[in-house]
Amino acid sequence: MERHLTAPGVRIRGLTVVYNTPSGELPAVSGVDLTLAPGTITGVVGESGSGKSTLALSMLNAVQPPGRISAGSVEIDGLGDVVRLRGEELRRTRGRKVGYVFQAAQNSLNPLKTIGAQLLDLGRSHDVGDLRALVRDARELLGRMGMDGARVLDSRQHELSGGMRQRVGIMFALVLDARVVVLDEPTTALDMITQATILRIIREVHDERALTTLVITHDVGAVAEVADDLAVMYGGRVVEHGPVAEVLGAPEHPYTRGLIRAIPRLSGDLGLARALPGRPPTLGTLPAAGCVFRERCESSLDLCRTAEPVPAARAGRTVACHLPGPHAVPVKRKEYA
Repeated sequence: MERHLTAPGVRIRGLTVVYNTPSGELPAVSGVDLTLAPGTITGVVGESGSGKSTLALSMLNAVQPPGRISAGSVEIDGLGDVVRLRGEELRRTRGRKVGYVFQAAQNSLNPLKTIGAQLLDLGRSHDVGDLRALVRDARELLGRMGMDGARVLDSRQHELSGGMRQRVGIMFALVLDARVVVLDEPTTALDMITQATILRIIREVHDERALTTLVITHDVGAVAEVADDLAVMYGGRVVEHGPVAEVLGAPEHPYTRGLIRAIPRLSGDLGLARALPGRPPTLGTLPAAGCVFRERCESSLDLCRTAEPVPAARAGRTVACHLPGPHAVPVKRKEYA
């Protein structure tokens, strides 16, 4: 099967996704700007309801009613703006050019068909000429993830454990040689050893196939293990973005610091871990003005109640916060042609 030698860049600009509610249309993602550099793995972390999965679905133009993409673009090298794709062109993009692993992998499997039959259906729907090669590639991917590929392809979903179904979902996202891969909680329902195996496979296949990868996760440890860059989301906004080691090693945004402080340690003083105060906002409780994090922030200013912070470059990363930080300068986006 053909391998792409050049990874694509992805540029998300001004992305806003709204959901129709009894109170009107409310934003789940609001004005997000995010660049995925070619050949990198970008992790996205944040609490439930922060907009991570909605952002990921937008990369396939797959937001379903009552939601819709109301503004912005998702430009992928070689594809153009995915938000503008429609009909057959959009269908062929999903899976073949942009692979996706859903958070609940079992929901994307047909319980009446074997995994192998679903693989062949996938190949035929995307006009794969050599179905035998497709099956060989699937067996190899499953084998590298610690499973008997032939046995799995002959199985139905109820014959597989939750962890095995999750790995089957990863195989489906990779087997058509997609250029961009989005993984929504790829290590959910897996034990620690299997998690480590999956993260290693994601990294290896990412490098071998020249992918650009987005990993959605609650697990900051998983991000530290596999990602190059890290985006932190809260209330539908990206509040901090930069190289993963720098963001985790010296977080600039109060929310990022709170997330890291809440991680329990395996050694040392367990009392050092502190949960974030309060609860994350819902669509109905997002403030109409000001900083979305202000009610839970220990360092909020009067300005935070009236003005939404504009993302600025600070020490090699982008931070959206009114608090002064080192070397704060206006953002200069790096574009990828």
